[in-house]
Parts: sequence; C-alpha cells; structure tokens
Amino acid sequence: MIKLPAGPAHHAAHVLRLGSGAPITLFNGEGGEFPATLEAGGRHVHARLGTRNEIERESPLHVTLVQGLAGVERMDYAVQKAVELGVAAIVPVETSRSVTRLAGTRAQKRCEHWRQIAIATCEQCGRNRVPEIRLPRAFRDWLAEPSSSVLRVLLSPDATQSLAALEAPRGPVELLAGPEGGLAPEETAAALGAGFCGVRLGPRTLRTETAGVAALAAMNALWGDWR
Repeated sequence: MIKLPAGPAHHAAHVLRLGSGAPITLFNGEGGEFPATLEAGGRHVHARLGTRNEIERESPLHVTLVQGLAGVERMDYAVQKAVELGVAAIVPVETSRSVTRLAGTRAQKRCEHWRQIAIATCEQCGRNRVPEIRLPRAFRDWLAEPSSSVLRVLLSPDATQSLAALEAPRGPVELLAGPEGGLAPEETAAALGAGFCGVRLGPRTLRTETAGVAALAAMNALWGDWR
C-alpha cells in the first residue's frame, strides 16, 4: 500500500472521480509499471500495488530535441508533443532570436513546469519513462559541450536534403530546431561547423513548435516504431 502524491491523488479522486476499488496503473518514471487498486477515503488517496510489469513503450530511436527558446505556449506545445512522439530528452537553448530569456530561479521554475508537462503527457500516452528536461542553456555554451550523438540534424528551410536522404542512425540523435525567426546565420554556421547536417521539411516553413514535432514524426516513420 502506498500513498499517492498530491497531483495524481487529485487527478484520480477529483478529475476522474475514481472510487475505492478502481483499477489504475502506476509508474515511477524509470521504466515498468504496476497494476494497482485505488483506496480512496479521508484526506489521502492510497493504492494497493500488484506485481510489477516490465513493459516498455520507448522508441527505438534515442533522440534529444534541442529546442530554441520560444514563447510560453509554443514551448509548452513543443514539450508535450515531443514527449508523445518518444523523445528521450529536451534541451532548451537561448539563441540570439529567442523572445524568451530565462535565468536563475525563473529558469528553474520554468524547467519544473516543463517536467510536469512531460509527466502528464506520459500518463496520457502510456510512456513509463519520463524524458529528461534540462535547464535552459545559452546556445553557444551548449554547442561547445562534447556530444556522443552519431547524427546531428539541424532543421533549416534553406537546406537542400531531406530526412529520407540520410542513413538510419545507429546511435543517439540530436535534433536542433530554432526559435521564432529561426537561428541567426552565425548560429547556423556554428552548428554546421559542429557536425550538424542541414535538413528541410518540405517547401513550407514550419513554426518553431511544429518543426521539431514534425521531424520526430518523420523519424519514427523512417527509422522508428511506426514502420
């Protein structure tokens, strides 16, 4: 028997209006899940756990979305949909054209907000591993860090090749999407110099919150578990 945290307890008892005896599924964000029975009553909500189920629903692709910081609603959308599509980690980066600037306590609060979105999205889509959401970084600082990715993809409407032209990656992938207005020319040049390859997503220019999500969907169709 365990006591549910305040958020899940409220969702179960007051949003879904589940009563005692209702079957639920619990996960701790690190893989696997537990069938459980709700024990509601009094000030707290408890659950009686069953035998752990080792089921996994992670994408075979290990993709880190490097997302240029955008407006609040656009970032929330990008985080939510990227988690649904199986992203392994999200790195928000502040670029020269980012309309949002985050630092210190404000950055930590916003990061925790995105983590809560990721958790809620996992609950909705059935993932039992919560992707890593990193603290916002300056673009140049992030780019200077060593990378273990075997494929680094820069989404750019000026690129000449498509995702379909690339070979299926056999290791971690980094996917870089700029903010509103895209990356500055010098930032694009720096990314290409760091080993990124430019890729275009058709003849239309996509919004910042759409570009990374569309690329993740295409990757799933080309190389992942949508085939």
